[in-house]
Amino acid sequence: MTPSVTGATGHPRRLSQKEANKIVWILAGPTLVEMFLVSLTGMADLIQCGRLGPAAITGIGLTNQPMMLLQSVFQAVNVGTTALIARFIGMGRPEKASETLKQTFYVTVLLGVVVSLFAGVFASQILIFMGADSEVVQVGTPYIRTVGYGFVFSAIAMALAAALRGAGDTRTPMTVNLAANAVNIVFNAILIWGLFGFPRWGVFGAAVATTFSRFVAAVWFIVLAVKGERSIKLDLRERYRPNKEILGRIYHIGLPAAIEQLVMRGGQVMFAKIVSSLGTVTFAAHQVALSILSLSFQPGQAFAIAATTLVGQYLGAERPDDAERCAKTSLNMGLGVGLFMGVIFVLAGKYISLLYTNELSVVLASALALKIYAVAQPFQSTQFVLSGGLRGAGDTTYPLYSTAIGVWVVRVVIGYIFVRIFRWGLAGAWAAMGLDQVARGALIWLRFRSGKWKYIKVWKDRERPADVEVVE
Repeated sequence: MTPSVTGATGHPRRLSQKEANKIVWILAGPTLVEMFLVSLTGMADLIQCGRLGPAAITGIGLTNQPMMLLQSVFQAVNVGTTALIARFIGMGRPEKASETLKQTFYVTVLLGVVVSLFAGVFASQILIFMGADSEVVQVGTPYIRTVGYGFVFSAIAMALAAALRGAGDTRTPMTVNLAANAVNIVFNAILIWGLFGFPRWGVFGAAVATTFSRFVAAVWFIVLAVKGERSIKLDLRERYRPNKEILGRIYHIGLPAAIEQLVMRGGQVMFAKIVSSLGTVTFAAHQVALSILSLSFQPGQAFAIAATTLVGQYLGAERPDDAERCAKTSLNMGLGVGLFMGVIFVLAGKYISLLYTNELSVVLASALALKIYAVAQPFQSTQFVLSGGLRGAGDTTYPLYSTAIGVWVVRVVIGYIFVRIFRWGLAGAWAAMGLDQVARGALIWLRFRSGKWKYIKVWKDRERPADVEVVE
């Protein structure tokens, strides 16, 4: 249990730094473990498929970017849900938080079915658009089609996890996702290589394992949400009726975040097309380096979730100074872990790359890319964590601006110049990626330092209890 806070009608006691450290770690710790192990699972997928050749790595890599672009459709709902539930919990209104969960669930199911059908039907066309050659299209189409049809399960799991995190529960998403990824690893090995009498399906087997693990996670999250043991509850017994007020607030808060994701993922798709023009082997090296780099994303994302939840809850309790302290504490912790991971990549990038492939050209190129990007680690952590804090406050527009500038002006345009005009190859592409993080980190820090995010209103409540509890 974390210390309780007092609402506007009482006399709130400010958090000490020791208390802020404890609260942030309670929230970020489980998420950090979850995301780190999830990232390791994704690496295990690519490592196992990497032994099938560069075409297999490239096929999966070219699939990842458009699938993440499709995920951005749900970003408005998830970001709005997390911020709104955090405010309701901070205000002592769990019934409103549960109603927000219900609205989120039904909207996600509807959108998830539509997006799943699109991804499954147009699987080959997506890969062709990404610049894949005929061999990569042949290998990658069964993968993207299978993962695409199962996308609805991933959408449901992400939405319910976002709701629980908004309520201050990061342990349940950690438990569910770790179990689901364990299922993924086991079935990957069985279906990729044909163990225990199962057919050897290769890349298609990896897709089946991924989809099945997402199904397990979705069902598990639904069962837990219906039980309602974590301060919010999903009631599926009553007929669903759209709540225009709550859906409107989710939309208002989350739309800039959704546009931000569309801008970012769209830019990443264009950037991937630029890199794919360098050939299958080079793109395989790019994908290996991205897979390894994902380990450094996890600290930033974990502490961003802590910042989102705590900023939302403390602003809901009308304690903006404590919201700021928790955001800064989250940033300091994220920076420390992120810098540590950066050092690991510089010193051991080559050896980690060898886990993916024996192709020496792929290994050396991916190791060089990681070294180039290392200098951007502090800026990456800054933009991750403080963007999370801004979103918790409902300030989702400014992260959109910084992403548009960083991804499209810096990563895509400068990346094109470095790769196509200067002919710097993969090294030039990764230099542009690093400059993107520098630009976004600086812009987000300036916005956070201004303090304007403290005064954004996301809900007007006429029945506010005097004493509420922030996180359980």
